[in-house]
Amino acid sequence: MGELVGKPRLRRVLVWTLAAVVALSLVATVAFFGWALTPHRAEAEPLREAGENPDVEVIRGEGHVLLAPSGEPSGTGVVFYPGARVEPDAYVATWAPVVAATGVTVVVPHVRLNLALFDQDRAETMVAEAPEVDTWFLGGHSMGGAFAAQHVGVGDTDTDWAGLVLWASYAVEAADLADRDDLRVLSVAGSRDGVLPLTQIEERRSALPADAVTVTVEGMNHAQFGAYGAQAGDEEPELTEEEARERLAEATSQFLDP
Repeated sequence: MGELVGKPRLRRVLVWTLAAVVALSLVATVAFFGWALTPHRAEAEPLREAGENPDVEVIRGEGHVLLAPSGEPSGTGVVFYPGARVEPDAYVATWAPVVAATGVTVVVPHVRLNLALFDQDRAETMVAEAPEVDTWFLGGHSMGGAFAAQHVGVGDTDTDWAGLVLWASYAVEAADLADRDDLRVLSVAGSRDGVLPLTQIEERRSALPADAVTVTVEGMNHAQFGAYGAQAGDEEPELTEEEARERLAEATSQFLDP
């Protein structure tokens, strides 16, 4: 009799356990999508000021934001992956002075779920947005840069990438870039980055080609590589937003227009 009573009880326990696992999985899934689909938004004032720059055209296309020089383009372009949960418009203010100074064209795509992790090959469709460009770099901020490096190194690519532009980011060893003497690479870091500290970026620089250009902007934090406000876990910057953008633009412009 005890065995007969025990089996229904065991079945109930198993059913309740399975139901609890399913419920927790659903809650976790909903929470993840809620988190991923609520990105950091571009701050209105820097975005407006960048849009009023007479030397830069800001064009919003299907699934991307494109910044082009108002004058003669240089023939160089950058596809730039946003950081995790940051909308493309948040990089208009930081890229606009580079475009104005160098004549490069920049395409910032929307990536799936606002995470380059799920869309690292997105750049391949973006190069068609600027047919006047004949030399392409791939880059990104934070997670966006890590997956840009991954794509250039071992991704499914039909584009002859000239190099990488990494802002507050790094390449992993698996990207297999250390021996790529055909790539030009820029890595810019901020000394006040609390999200991806400078020490972590420096530890990973061995994964980049030996001649990679590395720049540290003293006093700059993680969020100042875009214009989307404060970010959880970041350090307080020692530069104003304008100072940070100016120094970032100087380092990036010197690399793209040597």
